[in-house]
Amino acid sequence: MAQFRRIDHIALHVADIDRSIAFYERYFGCRHYFEHRSGSGFRIAYLKIGDTVIELVARDEGGMNGFHFCFETDDFDGAVAGLKAEGIACIQEPHDTPAREPREEGWRRVVFRGPDGESIELRG
Repeated sequence: MAQFRRIDHIALHVADIDRSIAFYERYFGCRHYFEHRSGSGFRIAYLKIGDTVIELVARDEGGMNGFHFCFETDDFDGAVAGLKAEGIACIQEPHDTPAREPREEGWRRVVFRGPDGESIELRG
């Protein structure tokens, strides 16, 4: 089975992304360092504190309707193949993802479903 290095980020779905960016910057010392729009068109902002990343996902539905976490792996294809072979449900197939920093150029992402319905993203 593939080795996982660390949790890459935790994501929160928020009603007002600008308000959330300001909140985490002001009260917790986070730094807003990257932003893009998803394939579905919703806004995603990334905050950093030390090596920890918080992903803020703006949702039209309003408010805190979900979250996910993400593992980083050095063997993306092996991790995906191994999890699929174990019967773990893949809810979003592997696809390209924008690099938030230079070391992430060429990375892809995929999302699996955990045993209680949680979304588990992999990047690498």
